[in-house]
Amino acid sequence: MTSRAMLPVSIRPFLVADSDTLVALFRDSVRSASPHDYTEMQVMAWAPELIDLEQFKARREAKATWVAESLGRVIGFCDLEHDGHIDMLYVHPQHQRRGVAGAMLDYLEEVARQRKLTRLYTEASITARPVFEGHGFHCIAPQIVTVRGVSMTNFRMEKYLN
Repeated sequence: MTSRAMLPVSIRPFLVADSDTLVALFRDSVRSASPHDYTEMQVMAWAPELIDLEQFKARREAKATWVAESLGRVIGFCDLEHDGHIDMLYVHPQHQRRGVAGAMLDYLEEVARQRKLTRLYTEASITARPVFEGHGFHCIAPQIVTVRGVSMTNFRMEKYLN
């Protein structure tokens, strides 16, 4: 087993110009990290070949979204809604298990504290659940969601902030 060094990560606000890169990152992340947890049909429903770029941009602009970079490359992104909901947190497949998700979660927690939020919550995939648990989130309940007509399991999770 090879050791993967932690990456230096900087986090900046989302720019509309990031949209194409983030769509590809999202698709690649889901397709590479999730096949051992979800069927091919589930993965393709979650991250289809065609993703509406305008809808994706609008979704990113509708909530605070940040981009993680390392050595000048976009390697992840995350968001935070006003009530503490984390809708999306994805890391590029080549940079997973190198502290990127943790850096983004630390960043979101700091933003939440600045906003005087007392709780963060999300719906984590089977694949992402251990990442959130490693940062103090606990599972409220498993749930079945339907995406593009295909059912799959994820987990409602939360973390209370001190």
